[in-house]
Amino acid sequence: MNLGDLHEMPRDNEVDVYGITHVGKVREQNEDQFLICSLHKQMEVHQTSLPDVRQLSLKGERLAFLALVADGLGGHAAGEEASRVALETLISYVNHSMECYYTGDPGQEREFLEQLNKSVLECHVKVLEEAQNHPELKGMATTLTLLLAIWPRAFVVQVGDSRCYRLRDGVLSQITRDQTVAQDMVDKGMLPEDQADRTRWSHILSSAIGGSRARPEISKIDLNWGDVLLLCTDGLSNYVPAEKIQERLQSLRTARLACKQLVADALEAGGGDNITLIVGHPRRARREPATQKFSMKS
Repeated sequence: MNLGDLHEMPRDNEVDVYGITHVGKVREQNEDQFLICSLHKQMEVHQTSLPDVRQLSLKGERLAFLALVADGLGGHAAGEEASRVALETLISYVNHSMECYYTGDPGQEREFLEQLNKSVLECHVKVLEEAQNHPELKGMATTLTLLLAIWPRAFVVQVGDSRCYRLRDGVLSQITRDQTVAQDMVDKGMLPEDQADRTRWSHILSSAIGGSRARPEISKIDLNWGDVLLLCTDGLSNYVPAEKIQERLQSLRTARLACKQLVADALEAGGGDNITLIVGHPRRARREPATQKFSMKS
């Protein structure tokens, strides 16, 4: 492999990505949502929990990949509605504001990040409007964790405590920061980090789509062949320790199998919440050398 191959964008058959959502063992209703799609000159939806999402026509080469998870809050129909509205609003926004997403031009990064931030805040406004127009949905909100990959970079947008992880060289790293009151207290030196998960503040969000405040946090990461990316709601991260997640991703055979194994792990640990995750990684396929066609005339 030469150095140039490291930055060559994976072809469609070299992207292994899969998403899954499960109601868990305790909740009566699944309030989580997920979406996986590729961005061409239009958006093509590959897999989602959303009902009746129109498949858009494919035009031109793949320019970017978009994956996101959302964990609805508010109970029963309210949480499910919040996560659904957030994802559908984002789909509409991206599909009608495509140019900024497709170029990924480093020289226009400020504008690019502003548009990403704006798209998430548009979801926040829409969820607030829906709650105002439907009193039975009062108090609904949702987390939103989004990964937009424009090879060899990715942008991760975080609101709430659904997480993004990256496995690289066998080591699992959490890319996102939980937007909870407990984590805010840790960051301010008011609470030891090893106690954050054991306090009642660990389940109280300090930022949420549709909540009292939405504060998107955007991270930029580089992508390498061999990386494995995971997006998940806390129905996974609260029940399956990072060490077990790392072990599953280290032994990854396919994204689909990894998703099913991790859901089984969360269910075995109690399954007290909805479980949603997306696993994706580039896997190099055999590439035939380019051949030049020519003819000889006598």
